[in-house]
Amino acid sequence: MKSDVETLNPTRVKLTVEVGYDELKPSLDAAYKSIAGQVQVPGFRRGKVPARVIDQRFGRAAVLEEAVNDALPKFYQRAVEEKELRPLGQPTVDVSQAPDPRTGGDLRFSVEVDVRPTLELPVLEDVEVSVDDLQVSDEDVETRLTSLRERFGTLTGVDRPAAEGDFVSLDLRAEIDGEEIETAKGISYQVGQGNMIIGLDDAVTGLSAEGTTTFTAPLAGGDRKGQDAEITVTVQSVKERVLPEADDDFAQLASEFDTLEELRADLRGQVEQSKKFEQGLQARDRVLEKLLELVEVPVPESLVEAEIHTHLEREGRLEDAEHRAEIDESTRAALRSQLLLDALAEREEIGVEQQELLEYLVGQAQQYGMEPNQFVQMVDQAGQVPAMVSEVRRRKALAVAMEKATVKDASGAVVDLEELVGGPEDEEVAPEAAADAPGAPADETGETVDPLGDDAQAAADAAAEGADEQPRAGEEQAQG
Repeated sequence: MKSDVETLNPTRVKLTVEVGYDELKPSLDAAYKSIAGQVQVPGFRRGKVPARVIDQRFGRAAVLEEAVNDALPKFYQRAVEEKELRPLGQPTVDVSQAPDPRTGGDLRFSVEVDVRPTLELPVLEDVEVSVDDLQVSDEDVETRLTSLRERFGTLTGVDRPAAEGDFVSLDLRAEIDGEEIETAKGISYQVGQGNMIIGLDDAVTGLSAEGTTTFTAPLAGGDRKGQDAEITVTVQSVKERVLPEADDDFAQLASEFDTLEELRADLRGQVEQSKKFEQGLQARDRVLEKLLELVEVPVPESLVEAEIHTHLEREGRLEDAEHRAEIDESTRAALRSQLLLDALAEREEIGVEQQELLEYLVGQAQQYGMEPNQFVQMVDQAGQVPAMVSEVRRRKALAVAMEKATVKDASGAVVDLEELVGGPEDEEVAPEAAADAPGAPADETGETVDPLGDDAQAAADAAAEGADEQPRAGEEQAQG
C-alpha cells in the first residue's frame, strides 16, 4: 500500500491511497465467503459455493465491490496511522480506480477528512492573569445571615395586595382561541422568582386574595409550547415570610453558637471560603481565556456545521437564522476551547485513570438525579464514554495550566490556587460559588454555563435520553 497526504487547510487533509491487487486478496476471499453464505445455488450447500460459480452466476464485479467495501476502512485506518493523523468527524471517500473484474489492477481512492490542528502552545510558566481581590464586606455577611433567617422564617397570611417576595397560592387557566389548553390549582409561588410564566410576576403583583386578572404569554411546555395563550390567574391567598429576630436566641436556634457575634464570625468565614472558590473559578476562566488569546486555534468548518445542525434540529429551530448565528458563535468558542485543551493534554502527557472517570460520572449522575450505576450503563450503551474521558482529560489539562501559570489578584499579590481549588474535580465543591462567580459565563438565557462542559454535557444529555449523537471534537474518529 502507498499513501500520500495533502494539507488542504490547517484542519483538513486529503489522503491518497493506492492498494495493489495482491493486498486485496484477503478481502476478496472474505467477499467470496460472504456471498457464498448468502446465496442458494442448486447443487451446492449454502456457504460451499465455489468462487468460479459465484463469478459465473453473479459476476466478478459484485465480488470486487464487496471486497472493496470491506477493504476501504482497513486501508484508510492504516494510512491514518502511518501518517500520524488525528481525524475528527466523518471522512469523505472517493474511489478513483477499482480493480478490473477481468484483468485486476490496483485500488486507488482518496479521503478528505477534518483533523485536529497542530497548535503552537505557550510555555505555561510564562502565562500570567489577574483576578479580583478577595474582599468580604459586612453586607456579604448580612446577606448570608438573612438567608439563614429565611430558613427559619414563618409564613403568615396578610390582608393586602401581593408584593415582591410574598408567597401566593394561585389557580391558573390557559386558553388559545377560547379553547382551554391547561389548568392548575393551588400552585405555590413566590412573587418575583420569574421561573414560571413570562409576565406572571407583573400580573400577580397588586392582586389581593380572590383577585383575578388575565394576561397573554407563550406557553412554556406541552404540545402548544411557544404559542401565545390567554392566561387567567386567580390569587387564593397571600402570605409574607416573617423572619426571626437576629439575636443570641436565634444564634442558639440556628447554629452551634451561643451568641449572634459568634455566628456572624462563622458566617464571615463561610463567605470568605465561598469568595475563595469564586476567585478560583475566575482564575480558571481567565487562564483559559488567556491561552485562547495566545494561541490561534482553527476550527473545522464541517464540524461546526454538524454541531449547529444537530443542536437546531434537536430544538426544532433549523430555520431560525438569528438563533443559528448565536449557536454558531458559541459552538466555535466551545470547539476552540476543546481543541486547545486537547493539544495541551497531549503535550503534558495527561491521562485519565479509571477512578477519575468514575468520579466524574458519579457527579454527572447526581446532576441528572440518576442512580450512578444506571447512568454509567446508559453512557456506555449510548457510546458516550470517549466524550466523558475527553472531558476529564481537558479538566486535568486546565488544572495543570492553572498550576503552572501565575495568577495575581488586582492588588498584585500572587494567589495560591491550590488553596482555593485544590484540583479539577474540586470545581463542584461549592456550587453556590460557581453560580455566582463573576468569571462564570452565561448562556443566552442568563444561566451560568461551564466553558468546558459543552462536549460532556451533550454526551450526558444523549446518554440520559438514550440517544446517540454525532461525534464531538474530543473523540478521535480514526474508525472513519
